[in-house]
Amino acid sequence: MTRLMLGIDPGLQCTGWGLVSQSGQQLHHIAHGTVRTNSAFSDALRLREIHDGLAEVVSQWQPHAAAIETIFVARGAASAIKLGMARGVAMQLCSGAGLSLVEVAARQVKKAVTGTGKADKKQVQAMVNRLLNVQSRGADAADALAIAIAALNQGGLGSGAAQAGRDQSGRDQAGRDQSGRGLAAAIEAARAREEQGGRR
Repeated sequence: MTRLMLGIDPGLQCTGWGLVSQSGQQLHHIAHGTVRTNSAFSDALRLREIHDGLAEVVSQWQPHAAAIETIFVARGAASAIKLGMARGVAMQLCSGAGLSLVEVAARQVKKAVTGTGKADKKQVQAMVNRLLNVQSRGADAADALAIAIAALNQGGLGSGAAQAGRDQSGRDQAGRDQSGRGLAAAIEAARAREEQGGRR
C-alpha cells in the first residue's frame, strides 16, 4: 500500500511543506515548496495566507496524513508566539481536512534522517536530498520533507478521520510495523552509502 505523508515546517514568515510517499521499504519524493507571507500584512492576514497555501497543497495532493514538529522553546517570547500561531493554523487545517496528525520532536527528525539528533540544517538538507534523490529548494522545505520521512519511519499514519476503516485488523497493524522496520533499514542503508561516498 502506498502511503502519502505531508510534512509541515511552520513559520509566520515562511512555512515549508513536503510530500513523501512510502511504498513498502521505498521512499519517494512527490512535491515540496513553501508558503511565504507578506510581512507588510497584519498577522491575521499572514495566517490566512498560510492556511490558504496549505489548503491548496492538501486539495491538490490528497495526503493520507500529516506531520509537524512538536513545539520547542524559541529564542524569545515574540518568536514563540508567532511560531505558535503558524503552527496552530497548520494543525487546524489538517484537522479540518480530516488528516491524522503526527507530532515529531526536532531531535527525532534529525536522528531519523541523519542518524544523529545533533545534526545541523545543512546536514539534514543534504541527507533529505540523498534519501529522496531530489534537490530541495530551501531549508524550510527540506525540513518539511525530513519531518515527513521521520513520521513515516516511526509509523506515523495513525488512526484519524482519513484513516478510518484502514486499521481494523491486527494483520494490518503488523504489516505497518513490519513496513516501518523495513523503512528504517532502508534509511540506514542510504546513510551508509552517503558516508561511504563522503570518504572517497
